[in-house]
Amino acid sequence: VQLQASGGGLVQPGGSLRLSCAASGLTLEVLAIGWFRQAPGKGREGLSCIRGRDGKTYYTDSVKGRFTASRDNAKNTVYLQMNSLKREDTAVYYCASVQGGCPAPYYRDDFYATWGQGTLVTVSS
Repeated sequence: VQLQASGGGLVQPGGSLRLSCAASGLTLEVLAIGWFRQAPGKGREGLSCIRGRDGKTYYTDSVKGRFTASRDNAKNTVYLQMNSLKREDTAVYYCASVQGGCPAPYYRDDFYATWGQGTLVTVSS
């Protein structure tokens, strides 16, 4: 499977952005997709996971209520809608996949087998 992340950019605090993660090689029906980010000088942080089969989602407290993961199985693509963005959301965002359901815990990056290339999100005025 290969993953292509896109949708990053510059946005003002309080704004919104939608990231996409297009999968190829395997259908989303058999995958779970995790979203991670890495801010400058920090380690990689797990944010969310969505199970492709039924859309079940998990979120960390830092993004719960602001970020929403969704999927379009017809397009084999997962999205991360990010609202009420804060300066501290500035990071490179990655999607990653694992076969089956979201791992436990879903925010462990070593549980994911395949990674997209990352897309930069900058929240600044």
